[in-house]
Amino acid sequence: MKLLITGAAGQLGKAFVSELKAKKNVQFSAYSRGDLDVTCVEEAQTVIARERPDFVINTGAYTQVDLAESEKENAYLVNEKGPANLAEVCKRLDIPLVHFSTDYVFDGTKQGPWHEDDQTAPLGIYGASKLAGEQAIAQIHSKHLIFRTSWVFSEYGHNFVKTMLHVGAMREKMKVVDDQVGKPTAAREIVRLILQILPKIENHWGIYNLAQPQTISWYGFAQAIFEQARSLDNNYWNQHLMVNDLQPIPSSEYPTHAQRPSNSELDTSKVESTFGLKIKPWNNSLQETIGALQDND
Repeated sequence: MKLLITGAAGQLGKAFVSELKAKKNVQFSAYSRGDLDVTCVEEAQTVIARERPDFVINTGAYTQVDLAESEKENAYLVNEKGPANLAEVCKRLDIPLVHFSTDYVFDGTKQGPWHEDDQTAPLGIYGASKLAGEQAIAQIHSKHLIFRTSWVFSEYGHNFVKTMLHVGAMREKMKVVDDQVGKPTAAREIVRLILQILPKIENHWGIYNLAQPQTISWYGFAQAIFEQARSLDNNYWNQHLMVNDLQPIPSSEYPTHAQRPSNSELDTSKVESTFGLKIKPWNNSLQETIGALQDND
């Protein structure tokens, strides 16, 4: 199997590259935006036609949720135009396209987990631009896999786990929102699941939710991060973390430019039953990520 990864400098792209380096039975090429700008269809055509992969995996995205409110054009360029270009090229070359979307396509008002066929209603530009990317792909190329995921974390890039550990090393008191819930999902686990799915694809094209089990609030996730860090078999985080007073607050006490969905819980029964997956809890992945961050410090 040969894969072409776009957006290789991002959080999920780096996780793909790291995991694929250890796979002897998978060939891959990885392109950052500097090497392959997917918003240019000619550039995408040239690279993909040259590489001729079995799958194109698009991990590139505009992910600045708050900044997107004032950078609408750029958000749509990357999150809609780029995926549309890839879908067009992949259709011409008859190559399946794998793309990643977000829980932000939903408004968060539902009681209970979100299913793939629930009504979408993004609250901001980021979610709307990601939904537009989904729709563009679906309209252009039938051979697509779109995975909606949530609360992605890793040792790479900017994410909640890294932010909590960074701030927790500087402050004794922290306040974290407790009225938004979702499923934290490790970038490395996403990659491992995708690598299980691709050989089983047959004609199972479409949209799937992909997240790790156990719904929790941001506050609860922060608690788990600090507990996991302090429980590792060394004194590293006990020496580095200052935080000793973690307080839950409502979203109203932490205003942001873009509104967040209050319920981001994604139901994953479709992807699990279709591809025979067993998705491990995010707590296991969290320990792996914190250990990697310690080693990289």
